[in-house]
Amino acid sequence: MSSSSSATTHRYAPKMRKLFAVAHNDELYDTSHIDHLPAPAYISAMQDLARTSKQIGAIIQRTRKARGWTQMQLAEQAGLRQATISIIESGDRPAKLDTILAVLAALDLEFRVEPRSKGSDLDIEELF
Repeated sequence: MSSSSSATTHRYAPKMRKLFAVAHNDELYDTSHIDHLPAPAYISAMQDLARTSKQIGAIIQRTRKARGWTQMQLAEQAGLRQATISIIESGDRPAKLDTILAVLAALDLEFRVEPRSKGSDLDIEELF
């Protein structure tokens, strides 16, 4: 896949074998095992949208648990204290951007800034 191609230009038809270019280092992953999912679920399985600190914390917690890591293990990988991971995952108190970036790097995730998409009424209500 060339670096100029975009994952959003591909069609996600059921029952087809396909490869999806994941944003991290443009590595290709075989996603044929999730062909049975409808397109929106397939796409959302590959990326998360976060607009609040609680949503960022939930993504970090879900990713950490999916890897089988404790908060302490993530803290060690990120060079932080376990209590800091707990605070970030709860989303109740602000964290410095550098701290969030260290946690994302430890989880092999990346931070992107994109134009805001129009969300559903429920998405907007969750902001307040």
